Amino acid sequence: MTSIDPATDLTISRVIRAPRAAVWSAWTDPSKFEKWWIPAPALCRVDAWDPKPGGAFRTLISESGGAYEPHMDGCFLAVDDGERIVFTNSLVEGWRPAPQLFMTAVITLSDHPDGTKYHAHVMHRNEEDRKMHEEYGFHDGWGTVIAQLAEFVEGQARPCDRNS
Repeated sequence: MTSIDPATDLTISRVIRAPRAAVWSAWTDPSKFEKWWIPAPALCRVDAWDPKPGGAFRTLISESGGAYEPHMDGCFLAVDDGERIVFTNSLVEGWRPAPQLFMTAVITLSDHPDGTKYHAHVMHRNEEDRKMHEEYGFHDGWGTVIAQLAEFVEGQARPCDRNS
């Protein structure tokens, strides 16, 4: 686990009332990922998705029903089955440097008596980038997509799954 530096990092956590396998699947299956990744009513389309170290992470966004435009172009750094996903937009597919460096995110999933503990740790290269991300609405934006993720997977979970 990477230590948190309050000068450069932002974090957000939530308990999702669904099995960890369901949350993991919503993160690693691009057809599921599209359903929750961008705050509604905007739409997400996965343009490239290869959840392995060095693999592509590219999404597009459509706002107000318009054409899809670039949203995030990045690279998976680590994918630990069922437990952790690390991605960045500082690199793109194949470890190539991205035109603009901004952040690296570590998503961890762990068992919780009520389902899955979801934790996002987002690291920035400097305090100014962290402040900018926070001012752009990190907590509202990431909180919204985590709520959308929870709604998506909790809706798929059978009632007996929620207690396992």
